[in-house]
Amino acid sequence: MKSIFALAAALVLGLGIALGGYLAGDGLVKSRLGDRSISVKGLSEREVKADLALWALRFVVTGNDLATTQADVKRNADIVNGFLKSHGFADEEIELQAPQVTDRLAQMYSSGEFNTRFIIAQQIVLRTTDVDKVAVANRGTSTLVEQGVVLSNEYGPVRPSYLFTGIADIKPEMLEEATLRAREAAETFAADSGSRLGGIRRAWQGQFSILPRDDTPGAQESEQIMKTVRVVSTVDYLLVD
Repeated sequence: MKSIFALAAALVLGLGIALGGYLAGDGLVKSRLGDRSISVKGLSEREVKADLALWALRFVVTGNDLATTQADVKRNADIVNGFLKSHGFADEEIELQAPQVTDRLAQMYSSGEFNTRFIIAQQIVLRTTDVDKVAVANRGTSTLVEQGVVLSNEYGPVRPSYLFTGIADIKPEMLEEATLRAREAAETFAADSGSRLGGIRRAWQGQFSILPRDDTPGAQESEQIMKTVRVVSTVDYLLVD
């Protein structure tokens, strides 16, 4: 009799374990099915025009007499200032920075003989929103050379830098467009897979990047007036059967 009860108890226990395992497995499958998602990206691009130009015109003069060298620096500064004025730039757009004077004989570690004792470098910075006038002036810098002013590229190119500062104005519209493109891609995938698109699980706003519009070899974004602004948003959508 005891053996019969033991057998029955074993059967009940085995059935319970099997049923529990089935239910647990079924619940895991449902959880995975309910958590199905797809990650898609949406791109938005705009062609924009630079709205600010910065142009540093640096020149260097050397000499053995300080007063003469300073006079040459002033002459160069007057020529550069006149050049910018001739292209229509106002006084408030032109900044004459303090000169940098180097006396080679006064340097602690100087040795040997020098052809020139004094080196004076000066820089004039143009800051303007009229980028078109800057482009015209940049093409005419040969007139400076004809007047004896040689621009220095010691600290970088002597070309102007064109900047776009209006990202805040186009940011909402571009983010909306990028999100719309992402949703369109997700809806296409869901339809192809026989599913329906659910809600957003997660979303990442991409970084805005400013690129040269004309992507030629060696192209620098800062040297082009026309630019491309790009943002890519990544969105995870749930899929529903």
